[in-house]
Amino acid sequence: MPLTPTPADKFSFGLWTVGYNGTDPFGGPTRADLDVVHVVEKLAEAGAYGLTFHDDDLFPFGSTDEVRDSQISRLRGALDATGLVVPMVTTNLFSAPVFKDGGFTSNDRDVRRFALRKVLRNLDLAASLGAETFVMWGGREGAEYDSAKDIRQALERYREAVNLLGDYVTDKGYNIRFAIEPKPNEPRGDILLPTVGHALAFIETLERPELVGVNPEVGHEQMAGLNFAAGIAQALYQGKLFHIDLNGQRGIKYDQDLVFGHGDLQNAFALVDLLENGGPNGGQTYTGPRHFDYKPSRTEDETGVWESAAANMRTYLLLKERAAAFRADPEVQEALAASRVDELSTNTLGEGETYDDFLADRSAYEDFDANAYFNGKGFGFVRLQQLALEHLMGARG
Repeated sequence: MPLTPTPADKFSFGLWTVGYNGTDPFGGPTRADLDVVHVVEKLAEAGAYGLTFHDDDLFPFGSTDEVRDSQISRLRGALDATGLVVPMVTTNLFSAPVFKDGGFTSNDRDVRRFALRKVLRNLDLAASLGAETFVMWGGREGAEYDSAKDIRQALERYREAVNLLGDYVTDKGYNIRFAIEPKPNEPRGDILLPTVGHALAFIETLERPELVGVNPEVGHEQMAGLNFAAGIAQALYQGKLFHIDLNGQRGIKYDQDLVFGHGDLQNAFALVDLLENGGPNGGQTYTGPRHFDYKPSRTEDETGVWESAAANMRTYLLLKERAAAFRADPEVQEALAASRVDELSTNTLGEGETYDDFLADRSAYEDFDANAYFNGKGFGFVRLQQLALEHLMGARG
């Protein structure tokens, strides 16, 4: 399997990722800002296929129309020259002081109206660039104090905003779907829709739920102590994985945004296997962009920025190669069968079986030997995991 990235791999990067200048809460920049044309050219040279951005990444907040139009024109020129595409666009509703209490859910009604207009304007830009996904990360949609925010009303305002956006893209005929990006905390103490599960439940309350899915991020789910691959499996199961953010995270702490795989490597292996192969039983795979939402370490110079971008793509391709070898291994197939992994896809009730039939089946309860599972009838999961680990380490196949 080739390990040199090509546009066919659908690797994309945010302008804010490779463009990160090293600023953190405890120190200023350690690198110069990168120009968008330079970023597009370097990503194309590295084999990426797409660039994504917040509006404020491309032109500073409060820019004049002239500055805005100039930057958009320069981006279009670079895209045309390199063949890169813009598969996703998002809006910054978290950096400017006006959004210190959120955008869609600010207690200040005027701020909410301003936020919606900012998003509508950016939707027009996204559509003009051919983006098909519009990500919404509510980084400031939350609170630090329980008495400061009526959570039920905040969710209603969130719902009102997303319903309006759904109406807008539908009426305009835009080929755009929305993807909510969950995160439990940081920068707010508690962020609304903190996990994939919260977001999926919220989506079902919307007037156009078919237009809205999720954009889970590795670090965000792992910050909550959750299994990212399991969350992605549920999003796929519900047909709601509209986009994905790949990076690395080491434990329940601040959002590290490490290179993909530079955190929980075993879970990254399981994730790539799921995205590429559909998991143990070969179920639904993911066909969208493999988007890297990471930050090059502030210890690096610009050379390190592009080395880290390449590391994301190479790690993904290596894991894809290892996952394919894992699936092709006859011993793995035998271990999967011994662990009855495929049996989970068999209905618990027989075809046409009613609960009366079920209650009449003595083998299901009265004659069932539950004691046989004490010190017997093991599932062999440890052996299966060891095989996965050995494939991940390159010790097999």
